[in-house]
Amino acid sequence: MSGSSQTLRQRFETSPFFSHLGFEILDAGKDVILLKLPIKKYLLNTNQTVHGGVYATMLDNIMSLAVRKAVEKDIVTVNMNINFLAPVKEGDIVASAKILHQGYRIVTCESEMYSHEDVLLAKGTGTFKVKKST
Repeated sequence: MSGSSQTLRQRFETSPFFSHLGFEILDAGKDVILLKLPIKKYLLNTNQTVHGGVYATMLDNIMSLAVRKAVEKDIVTVNMNINFLAPVKEGDIVASAKILHQGYRIVTCESEMYSHEDVLLAKGTGTFKVKKST
C-alpha cells in the first residue's frame, strides 16, 4: 500500500465517528476502495432494517475516501443524492466508489452499496469541493 493510501486509511480509521459506527476499510489500493459495515442492532430503524441515515453516511464516507485519495487534499461534501433501492436487516454491507469527474476545485463521485447477499441496496452521487491548502 502506498504512503498516501496508508495515511488515508489511518486518518479515517482513527476518526471517532467512523470507528463508532463500525466501518472497516477492506481495500484502499490503487484502483479500488471498499468499505464494510457489519450490521449491529443500534443501526436498525423501527422497521428493524438499517436506517437510511446509515446508508447516507456509508455512501458519503466511501465517496469521501475515493475523492481524498484522488486529490490528496481535504474536501467537503457540497451535494449528495441517494437512491434507496432495498432494505437490509443483517450481515455485512459493502460499498465502493469511483470518480466520475475531477476538476481543479470540484470532484463528482458515484457510489454503490451491496448486502452480503450481493443485493444492490443504494446508489449515490456526490459533489465535493477541494479545500484550499493552508
